[in-house]
Amino acid sequence: MSTELKRSLGLYGLTMVAIGSTIGSGIFRTPGAVADHVQHPTFMLLLWILGGVVALTGALSFAEMGSMFPGAGGLYVYLRKAYGDAVAFSFGWYILFVSTSGSIAALSMVSAEHILYLMGYAPKTGPIVPLAIGITFFLTLVNLFGVKIGEWIANIFTGAKLLGLLLIIGAGLFWADPAVMQANFEIPRSGLDFPEGMGAAFAAGFVSVLWSYGGWQHASFMAAETRNPQRNVPRAMMWGALTVTLVYVLANLAYLRLLPVGVMGQSDIVATEAMEQVFPWAGVLIAVLIAVSTFGTTGIYCMTAPRIYYAMAQDGIFFPWLAKVHPRWRTPVNAMLLQSGWSVVLLLFWGNFKNLIEYVTFIDWIGLMMTGAAVIVLRRKMPDAERQYRTSGYPLTPIIFVAICLWFVLFTLMGQSRSALAGIAVVASGLLVYYTVFKGRNAEGRRSSK
Repeated sequence: MSTELKRSLGLYGLTMVAIGSTIGSGIFRTPGAVADHVQHPTFMLLLWILGGVVALTGALSFAEMGSMFPGAGGLYVYLRKAYGDAVAFSFGWYILFVSTSGSIAALSMVSAEHILYLMGYAPKTGPIVPLAIGITFFLTLVNLFGVKIGEWIANIFTGAKLLGLLLIIGAGLFWADPAVMQANFEIPRSGLDFPEGMGAAFAAGFVSVLWSYGGWQHASFMAAETRNPQRNVPRAMMWGALTVTLVYVLANLAYLRLLPVGVMGQSDIVATEAMEQVFPWAGVLIAVLIAVSTFGTTGIYCMTAPRIYYAMAQDGIFFPWLAKVHPRWRTPVNAMLLQSGWSVVLLLFWGNFKNLIEYVTFIDWIGLMMTGAAVIVLRRKMPDAERQYRTSGYPLTPIIFVAICLWFVLFTLMGQSRSALAGIAVVASGLLVYYTVFKGRNAEGRRSSK
């Protein structure tokens, strides 16, 4: 039986994966949380621009490693080459048990909520968790039939959400309320009022911003199924991060041209309230858009991350049955089913959107921070390795990315979030499993990650 994946993804499809895995529910839900913390339109926009800087510097840094290691697994491979098996295993462990499974659980819940709303249920009512479980299993099943099916899902649903966001941006640009614009963008005479201090307000708002920007790195997971991966994986991550940054900044500018910042800060449905200033049927429009957006992102996550568990099994540091590839569809069937099963566990026992976000975001950005630093480590460790792309602005680019990630991680840790601590516990359990079960098993791995 073949254990190799089929290369069928092109640059366009992989870029849509990068964009679609980033744009989920965040841009429709989280600007209100940012407004509540920062309370000043100019600094709100700067915070979203800063999020774009993080995404772009990260993508530029990861792109170099993507050109070096075109095999399955993406970030897992970069970390393994830079830090060794233990760190790489911990990354794959938390991607499975924390990051991607938690994101699938959260996104499927949001999609279910909005589908039920469109069916006539009151907000937050109806069989949300059962429908979310159904969405997870349906999208996993669809993705089992081959990477081209997953690519179609990414193209269709990412295209739909971009069109919806362009409608929001257009409404803000062409139907803005002059009174709202004057109130939002005039500089207060008394100066800026940060209720918790500037640093704390920015960091608190940054939790929501980083949740919204996370995901572009998923393009790297599909390297083994991408044509000309040394060229297309770096380009997909960079184009994805750039597109998302532009769309997010313009969308937030549109919100601020339609709603007073005080109203935004009290709203959990900013996109709906902003569009209701222009279209009376905006509630239904945004509900459809969020349902479509989160459904599409869930589908992409069901497709991408299992390639990490597959790569780990191929390297001999995870259960061998996760390396199984379906003989006809050429997809890592067992890895995909395992991820879906754990997402369902999280839905059943941790079915709270806020907790899921905290559970995912903190640990996720520790892994991204270490991956950003890996480009520096590999420059020293493998100076003569072939690099078809070299990070622009090196070493400043990865240093900026790592520094911002570190600041965010330390702030979150000082907050003593129970969900963040739960994430740390999961990673610690992964290290225990590695040293007691997998360390020493086929130490060199069964394949080259070159």
